[in-house]
Amino acid sequence: MSKLITFAVPCYNSAAYMDHCVRTLLTGGDDIEIILVDDGSTKDDTPAICDRYQAEYPDIVRAIHQENGGHGEGVNQGLRHAQGMYYKVVDSDDWLDEAALKAVLDKLRAFAGAEQPLDLFIANYVYEHVEDNTQKVMKYTNVFPEGRVFTWNEIGRFRPSQYLLMHSVIYRTEMLRACQLELPKHTFYVDNIVAYQPLPYVEKLCYLDLDLYHYFIGREGQSVNESVMMKRIDQQLKVTKIIMDCVDLSTVKSRKLERYLERFLSIMLAVSSIHLLMIGDSLAMKKRRDMWRYLEQKDPALYRRMRLSVGGFTYLPSKLGNRLSLAGYRLAKKVVKFQ
Repeated sequence: MSKLITFAVPCYNSAAYMDHCVRTLLTGGDDIEIILVDDGSTKDDTPAICDRYQAEYPDIVRAIHQENGGHGEGVNQGLRHAQGMYYKVVDSDDWLDEAALKAVLDKLRAFAGAEQPLDLFIANYVYEHVEDNTQKVMKYTNVFPEGRVFTWNEIGRFRPSQYLLMHSVIYRTEMLRACQLELPKHTFYVDNIVAYQPLPYVEKLCYLDLDLYHYFIGREGQSVNESVMMKRIDQQLKVTKIIMDCVDLSTVKSRKLERYLERFLSIMLAVSSIHLLMIGDSLAMKKRRDMWRYLEQKDPALYRRMRLSVGGFTYLPSKLGNRLSLAGYRLAKKVVKFQ
């Protein structure tokens, strides 16, 4: 690998905000690679901006233009072309803290020559709430040892609001290729697959308590906006099914990792169940039943465990159960501020 890390930045009509993202990445210096993937942008100057950065920084930036394939295909393209030892996806409307980035790169350089390479590097991410101009930092100090290499067997307990998301992870590139990560085209919410499928392949991890990734949330039209998620529920269901299928939990070597992966699946089921319940028509209720039946047929034991989890709380019998599920969701949303 000729670079320490590759940052892949999928861009779709991103001209209004992508400069901020790219300029924070450029502070990483000459041993980083930035791949700007123009996903068939037609409404603004995104293609020209990608080309301009490549011309200005030919040893750092590469511009790739593709027919529109969605966010997942942007991630796929970056991984196919990556020359960095490590790989991280940064959405074009987000950005990295420059001081934290320097510290992370210094740590990765220290690990680069190790006999057994680091598979996963973790840092904090920050929710930047647009609607009320507040921040919420997602830390992992209660879960992971800091500043040293560790294994899954050494991790602590995740709190209910804590999950590894795409924003918090940096993977070793060859490990991602080995796990055959390939995201579906024209599908939202594929970042959940990035944060889930590779984890059983991870043996060595490191965590730094640094607020590296800043994630805009709450913008109108954003894919995680509640009303938008209801309109795109079939894509959420598609990703949830992929999560069910992409890892055989019975083969996961670490019991602690297996428990975490079950919790992640439980949340995916809960998100789909709740949004189908909010839609509320007969077709949505059928899709909800079908999702749970698919899991029951696939793995009856896992299905029973999921019914006793957070996900199961969103699939209670009767109209009263539906009301309780919605009330619990709204309380969690208010307390945790996850949307």
